[in-house]
Amino acid sequence: MVELGAHCETHIVPRLKKVIDGEDQGGITEAVEWKGGGGFRYYRLAPSLLEKDAWDNWVIAKDYYDPAKLAQAVCKLMGFVYQPDEAHYWMQGRSSETDFIYVTTQCLTHEQLAAIAEEVGDERTLLVCCKAFRANPDAFPNLTIRKIPQAVLRKCEWGKDDYSLNVANLPEAPREPEEPNDAAPVVATATAASKKRGNGNAAAQDDLFSQGAGK
Repeated sequence: MVELGAHCETHIVPRLKKVIDGEDQGGITEAVEWKGGGGFRYYRLAPSLLEKDAWDNWVIAKDYYDPAKLAQAVCKLMGFVYQPDEAHYWMQGRSSETDFIYVTTQCLTHEQLAAIAEEVGDERTLLVCCKAFRANPDAFPNLTIRKIPQAVLRKCEWGKDDYSLNVANLPEAPREPEEPNDAAPVVATATAASKKRGNGNAAAQDDLFSQGAGK
């Protein structure tokens, strides 16, 4: 579901809590005795990371010109853990013990990239996401250099007709043994919808959008 304003807190969340606690039977199939259970999670939609300038070119949105905010957003999008290092300004996030990411709104020159590459060294690799750069990206074997707008656009799915999320297949509830009169009991499971739409990749989806504190 998608809600505007305060409807999530005033309407949706209270209703979900009642359903989970077993207090709200509205919408439950009559043949099923609902005793409660389950859980939920909701997320707040952030501003767009990109916007178009006066020449119809994609640029970084002004909302993200705060360095920390931009770094957090790009780390999340690129699959890095946001983890700034106090000693190395270019270590803003990591995907492994030797692979890091550096996000900046600067236009980087060859000299600046050469200095960064020297600090990174031969034992580590660095993804550099910048506003623009003036250098040959192949000149630095330990660096991968990307312009933020193009890198973000490749991750987006704008213009599609189907935006289905990847939903995990929940485990089926155990079936009760058939009764002697051959009247099979009704068994409710939470997997019907997810089996039709999900492909079992919920871990990646959770990592992409989770914001901590159960939201």
